[in-house]
Amino acid sequence: MKIAVLGGTDGLGKTIAKFLKKEGFELLITGQNTSKGEKAAKELGLQFSNDNKLTASKSDIIIIAVPIDKIENVIQEIANFLKPNSLVIDVGSIKEKPAKAMVKYLPKNHEFIPIHPIFGPRTTSLKGQVMVLTPLKKGKWYFKIINYLKNHQVKVIETSPEEHDKMMGIVQVLTHFSYISTAYALKKLKVDIKKTREFASPIYNLMVDIIGRIVSQNPELTYSIQKDNLKGKIIRECFLNASKEINESLNSDNKEKFKEIAISATKNINDIESSLGRSDKAIDSITNELIKLTESLKKEIAVKHIYSKEIHYGFLEKIDSDFIFIKNPNSKAKKCQRLKISNIELLSSEDFLKWKKNNIPTKNYQITVVFNKNSDPEVIKNTLEIVPNVINVKIVEIYKGNQINENQISINFSITTFKKKDLYKVTKILKGFGGIIR
Repeated sequence: MKIAVLGGTDGLGKTIAKFLKKEGFELLITGQNTSKGEKAAKELGLQFSNDNKLTASKSDIIIIAVPIDKIENVIQEIANFLKPNSLVIDVGSIKEKPAKAMVKYLPKNHEFIPIHPIFGPRTTSLKGQVMVLTPLKKGKWYFKIINYLKNHQVKVIETSPEEHDKMMGIVQVLTHFSYISTAYALKKLKVDIKKTREFASPIYNLMVDIIGRIVSQNPELTYSIQKDNLKGKIIRECFLNASKEINESLNSDNKEKFKEIAISATKNINDIESSLGRSDKAIDSITNELIKLTESLKKEIAVKHIYSKEIHYGFLEKIDSDFIFIKNPNSKAKKCQRLKISNIELLSSEDFLKWKKNNIPTKNYQITVVFNKNSDPEVIKNTLEIVPNVINVKIVEIYKGNQINENQISINFSITTFKKKDLYKVTKILKGFGGIIR
């Protein structure tokens, strides 16, 4: 089965192409910029074309992932070149206009599904993501798509294009408008954002990060979200009127009016306890990571870059509010490697050990220990196997003979670890069992 991603050379289209390539589908991508398209195709290992008509004519599924204001043009462009029984999908964040364009231009009874993936191009996994499907009618392809998404643990929401755009008016138009307005106000106030973080709580830092995530999106996209949603103008005017009303209550020293607004707004949020719980989790995840890093200072660690997935290994030499500095003992470089904290995650002890087993050479050491004859060799062996950095423990020989007392046994262990100093804890445990190391 061939899948075409029209607009698959950049942004969300490129992300979708990556997902589908990993799934083993035969893919074609298109784009207007030939040099960018060829570069993306080489990076992804896919075929590129700048001909939407030809690409659509070869494909069983056509995914339209172009800017919102170009979707209708692309639908019209490919309409007369589609394979019979193929499926057309658009993944724009506005659904009313594309749905109407599909009805207007596609051949009668040709199946199409307007879909809105509620995630951006930085997303690295489909698991747990949300997709909104807004079918006007459901054909054979629809149920295949539903099953595919649910098998990948995607949360699927089914609604109409009109209801979708009404909800997105709040989820995107209102929030983006308020975030961009806040960011622009900070700019006009000539605020040093980095300095404000030094004085701020985790919730402020989280808010700034979310604002940064929104304002850093392609301005063409954020403009289209504001302008192409038919309810956008009403929503923006409501926001401005609400802001004006709050400001007037403050300027007129009308405390009761301000309190009335704040209380009514709080009641409208409804489940405040859940909101507090979710935000507490988000804050805890940030602070807990920093605590773990601080506790790992001067210790051996491994961190994973959340975007490149590359693992960085070494001793944590220094940590500040923004960066960690690690020194790889196997590297000839004298300087520490500097990594931005916001872009990494600390590997758990279990994952770190797995990584070390695959990437760091191990060594075998022989240790012979004399114990009381009633000692259980298997219990001792099993205890040694849970020592940090111990990869494997084998009992090579159990000796009872003339060279030791009749009340003793001698056990020879083969211990696999990364370096000799890892044996310190091993010998400490052996002595704790009453062992005498020979």
